[in-house]
Amino acid sequence: MPGPALRRGRMQGMNAPHETEVLETGAGMAGLGAPHVVVVPTDPLPDPYWVAWNAALAQALGLPAQPDQGWLRRLSGHGAESPWCSAYAGHQFGVWAGPLGDGRAHTLGLLTLAGQPQEIQLKGAGRTPFSRMGDGRAVLRSSIREYLASEALAGLGIPTTRALAVTGSALPVQRETLETAAIVTRVAPSFIRFGHFEHFAHHGHHDALQRLTDHVIARFYPECAQAPVPAQALLAAVAQRTAHLMARWQAVGFCHGVMNTDNMSILGLTLDYGPFGFMDGFDFHHVCNHSDSHGRYAYDQQPRIGWWNCAALGSALMPLIGDEDAVREALDGYAPAFQAALADAFRAKLGLAVPMEDDYRLASGLLTLLHESHADYTGFFRALCGLRRDAPESDGPLRDRLLERDAFDRWARDYRARLAAEHSRDEERAQAMRRVNPKYVLRNYLAELAIRDARDGRFDTLEMLARVLAAPFDEHPGQEAWAGEPPDWAGTLSVSCSS
Repeated sequence: MPGPALRRGRMQGMNAPHETEVLETGAGMAGLGAPHVVVVPTDPLPDPYWVAWNAALAQALGLPAQPDQGWLRRLSGHGAESPWCSAYAGHQFGVWAGPLGDGRAHTLGLLTLAGQPQEIQLKGAGRTPFSRMGDGRAVLRSSIREYLASEALAGLGIPTTRALAVTGSALPVQRETLETAAIVTRVAPSFIRFGHFEHFAHHGHHDALQRLTDHVIARFYPECAQAPVPAQALLAAVAQRTAHLMARWQAVGFCHGVMNTDNMSILGLTLDYGPFGFMDGFDFHHVCNHSDSHGRYAYDQQPRIGWWNCAALGSALMPLIGDEDAVREALDGYAPAFQAALADAFRAKLGLAVPMEDDYRLASGLLTLLHESHADYTGFFRALCGLRRDAPESDGPLRDRLLERDAFDRWARDYRARLAAEHSRDEERAQAMRRVNPKYVLRNYLAELAIRDARDGRFDTLEMLARVLAAPFDEHPGQEAWAGEPPDWAGTLSVSCSS
């Protein structure tokens, strides 16, 4: 695999064998200059140490599988050449929050692989002009959570930012308690958010808004450039991507926890992992963020909030679109795109190869059963892969996962009739279902185990968990316990916006 394109000299702090490993520091959004971005020096971590290095992602980027000390220093904020931060705003919990911006994120530049630029960003490398009252730091706990979560969603095939590395330091950082500092290195084609557009629209900076829109269209949505109103076409395309992302989240039982407009990617990526959670016991109204006292971002609200956020983006683009009806027309595609994507996802989870009219009732009926029993979501669907079409007497392990066994029997009769209608074959269906129903997801208690060990200087749990989550549909002999329901102590875990 070819390495990144050679652009501007050798990376500072790198050893001689890696002379082609360079960053393009003036590219991407940085090329827009002020008022979109500002160059801000990093505040490096003192005495950094390795917490995690994503060898598979590194090699995909043309970087070494085994990093040296130069990489450790570079990804801890040392020797950065013209790192930059960007200005954005947004709605937080439905309320306009005003100016926000990269308060603890520095983008180092772009690595280019096979013509696809990827931004390399340090999260936790010190204060910026957008830090407000913050310290610009990230802590070990939250950095490990983001590292594992982004790679877990990537393993599930869900669009997401990626995590290249985590570096740590003994530097104390005050949160609810005194913790230690860390930096997570994030990778994405772009970290542009809905909030970037809201920022310039809110302040009436329409020239800057136009430049940002032109930049996004040219880099990521070139098909929109030829539309009669390019900004309207961009809004429609982003709404479609967001709808598909929401469907993918719902299908795996993932809750983001803080779907503010400043946490919504213009590329339809899962962005900014804070109080996220994969559901254990299924609950339509599950709230994973203990800071979300009104349940705005509950599991069953995520699709609606996805649309709300797209509508906020539409309002920001209004100066370029110029017509409220045109904005509504662009947003009209969200609901059908979400419904179609969700239907496809649940057909796949149920092993249904041929779409039929009553599929929605079948899927929703099962989710109601899971909700009423608070049944383990991931475990149930994985177990369902083994259902035998002509052997209801073998359903015992599935029935035992639910409180209303008779209700399951009625549902299972309908399911078997549906399978018979398309002449489903057990072995083929089981194989297909195991490719979409993961055995492993990042349950909160698993992340907690990795964090506790890392605080004691042991990183084996983190490394092994990352390997399992990178291939969540595989069996991974010896790690079966991680696929089981969480232990009792996991019920005491709490995640909030500080997570």
